[in-house]
Amino acid sequence: MQLTKRHIDYWHKNLRITAILLAVWFFVTFVVGYYARDLDFNFFGWPFSFWVAGQGALIVYVIIIWFYARYMNRLDQEHGVAEDN
Repeated sequence: MQLTKRHIDYWHKNLRITAILLAVWFFVTFVVGYYARDLDFNFFGWPFSFWVAGQGALIVYVIIIWFYARYMNRLDQEHGVAEDN
């Protein structure tokens, strides 16, 4: 199968958004988690570092999944490879 310019463009956009979202995931998981222990104050009765690790990261993960699904649905429709076509 010969790849067209449209296929290559689709794949590059897919790889670009995947790399960006993986960088966000890495930052939230490892960088924020590593420096969270320096955030030493109470947030709703819990240490803020615990809240960031236990709640904030989960919120960001859900946002990443939502954004990726939305972005890929639009990209699929733009390139004519959506499942509902």
